[in-house]
Amino acid sequence: MKFPRRAFVDLALGAAALTAAPGLARAQAYPSKPARIVVSFPAGGATDIMARLMGDWLTERTGQQFLIENKPGASGNIGTETVAKAPPDGYTILQVVTPNVINPALYSNLPFDFIKDIAPVIYLARLAYVVVVNPSVPVTTLPELIAYAKANPGKITDGSAGQGTPQNISCELFKMMTGVNLVHVPYKGGAPAVADLLAGHVQVIFAPISESIQQIKSGKLRPLAVTPAARLDVLPDVPTIAEFVPGYEASGFAGIGVPTGTPAAIIDLLNKQLNAALADPKIKGRIVELGGTPTGGTPAEFGKILSEATEKWAKVIKTAGIKAE
Repeated sequence: MKFPRRAFVDLALGAAALTAAPGLARAQAYPSKPARIVVSFPAGGATDIMARLMGDWLTERTGQQFLIENKPGASGNIGTETVAKAPPDGYTILQVVTPNVINPALYSNLPFDFIKDIAPVIYLARLAYVVVVNPSVPVTTLPELIAYAKANPGKITDGSAGQGTPQNISCELFKMMTGVNLVHVPYKGGAPAVADLLAGHVQVIFAPISESIQQIKSGKLRPLAVTPAARLDVLPDVPTIAEFVPGYEASGFAGIGVPTGTPAAIIDLLNKQLNAALADPKIKGRIVELGGTPTGGTPAEFGKILSEATEKWAKVIKTAGIKAE
């Protein structure tokens, strides 16, 4: 018995549809239950606030709750491991932060491989640091700080939130590129470092904008430069380090990732929704207030940024001889 050509075509199309149906059905059903966004640091920081903004947006747009779960500890490794080992179904999401690309060079025995085990979804925002000094330090510009430090080698202290933190490696890159000799003083967190800077116990900090903007506005801290390649809307009159040290750039970031193996349709859905969130004026304004620059883009673009940052900071960490605390 012979079948018409059209019948063969219909049978082939039907078979293809059946093969694709399970994945398509999963994507169409997502989200069908509450999801969690894991934040690897305590509540209240800039990246935590951004995660909550995105969670609220997704909750409103999808009709399912996207809950924030803070799992701090081990420089973000505890929360990251939770997501890396979670089922790749879109219901366990990671708030990707700068330590995720620093930690592979600091820890040799991590129970996960961040680049391999976490699939990028979206680059939410570039985060900036600002070089601030206590007003008692006799400098008002970055070139003056460089000259002052070179005239007083080993006598100027720089504080940070801890060994191997973004503030620490941003300053180490600055030291490498300028040849200044600053003495690093690590603290257990950014708040005590800023408190000691205000008290004059350390002279300079590469501080997150969110932790220093109020003291800058009140005149309690003096800003000298910001770390990204471009000036910031929140501090438009403060120059970049690169204006005096060509080629310097140090940015943090906030983003979203999921366990590798998560269906592409779910990643695309999250990416589309979060790009829409970043276009919302209220969310954009809040990110800027936190010292960030809204970014967005595709998963592939974010993946490239993560790979490049991992390589860049590994070189700085190796050259500076930084060890995990």
